[in-house]
Amino acid sequence: MKVALDKYEKQIEDALSRDEFVSVGDLEDTRQLFQEAVKNYKELQETKSITLRVKKEDLIRVKAKAKRSGIAYQTLISLLIHKYIRGETEVAL
Repeated sequence: MKVALDKYEKQIEDALSRDEFVSVGDLEDTRQLFQEAVKNYKELQETKSITLRVKKEDLIRVKAKAKRSGIAYQTLISLLIHKYIRGETEVAL
């Protein structure tokens, strides 16, 4: 069965055919390292419930903006936090 490879996969296949990759001596250590990385990645993708105290006026305004956008207000708050962490929006501190 012939599988169509994308550009990156083709580059890897070509490098393998040219013996550009070498065997890893500590394969089990490397496997454990990647398994731990996958576990950590999965854990970071989970959501976590938090308790947050905000002024009622702010909450009313957030709920109103969320309703106008057609999303849940918790989703809007989560989106704002995410954008701030990624540096896509700023807050004057």
